[in-house]
Amino acid sequence: MSIGLGIFLFVVGAILVWALNIQVDWIDLDLVGYILMGAGALIFVLGLVLLTRRRNSISTTRSAVDPVSGERTVQQERSIDDV
Repeated sequence: MSIGLGIFLFVVGAILVWALNIQVDWIDLDLVGYILMGAGALIFVLGLVLLTRRRNSISTTRSAVDPVSGERTVQQERSIDDV
């Protein structure tokens, strides 16, 4: 979700900076566009970092019953290769 929001803010900021030629006395739309583009880039990068961090912390738990002794075994595996 944050990656999509970052892209959206960047696109809206780019539209305000380069596509619109509207002059408003009480606000500088170019500055607002640059601020939105910076915020969008920051949110996009943070979203990628959090997504990578979340994927690296995935662990799998497997449980099985030994057919000979009837004991239950539990294995936990941490998957680091999923990117």
